[in-house]
Amino acid sequence: MLRNYSLPDYSEYRLKGKEGILYLLEGTAVVGVIGYFFYHSWIACLCLVPVLFLFLKDKKKELARRQRQELGIQFKDMILSVAANQKAGYSVENAFRESYRDMELLYGAKSLICMEIRHIMSGLDNNVVLEKLLYDLGLRSHEPDILQFADVFYIAKRSGGNMTDILTKTASVIEQKTETDKEIQLMISAKKLEQKIMNAVPFLIIFYVSSTSRGFFDVLYHNPAGIVVMTVCLGFYGAAYRLSRRIVEINI
Repeated sequence: MLRNYSLPDYSEYRLKGKEGILYLLEGTAVVGVIGYFFYHSWIACLCLVPVLFLFLKDKKKELARRQRQELGIQFKDMILSVAANQKAGYSVENAFRESYRDMELLYGAKSLICMEIRHIMSGLDNNVVLEKLLYDLGLRSHEPDILQFADVFYIAKRSGGNMTDILTKTASVIEQKTETDKEIQLMISAKKLEQKIMNAVPFLIIFYVSSTSRGFFDVLYHNPAGIVVMTVCLGFYGAAYRLSRRIVEINI
């Protein structure tokens, strides 16, 4: 199977340039806030460096999920374009080639789908069968819809199935799933906002009490018992944060 190692594996996301610096600064700020409010010690921030790596890991996971969603939407539009080209009389291979123009106009030459179509065209020029190229995309995308399409496409291509009908139905299924996901995200958007507010509440409470009643929390800082108590509280906060994230993350 043709494999171009410059093409991405969509299960992972690599932070690039300014993007990496931005999230590194954001993670450092998170560590600084935790270190100050829970321990009143900037030295504690050095011990909280693992939190920075967890933040970056979580951020890359979220960005990878968004990238896969973006690819799925673009893939659906590509399939619609391919189906239209087939109806116009193109062979299925040439229909994929012609779809590049539509995707370039719709998403731009630097888009994920244009990059993948260029890879498909390159593979076809090197006599790699279309089925293998699509299956390779399905494996790298980690999107069940794309991988299932590649499997169905392989069977239909070998058995002489109605490719135009298969392409149209596949695009319809992906579109319905995308619309359902949008509706779900819209319904829980308020809950996501509530989750973000609740995540900030402990820090706001500590800040308010510390500002209005100076010395109230001094017993919890710079002594072994206080450090243990605040570390336990931080552990509970971390567990509650992870639980709240899982509650508002709904995948279909």
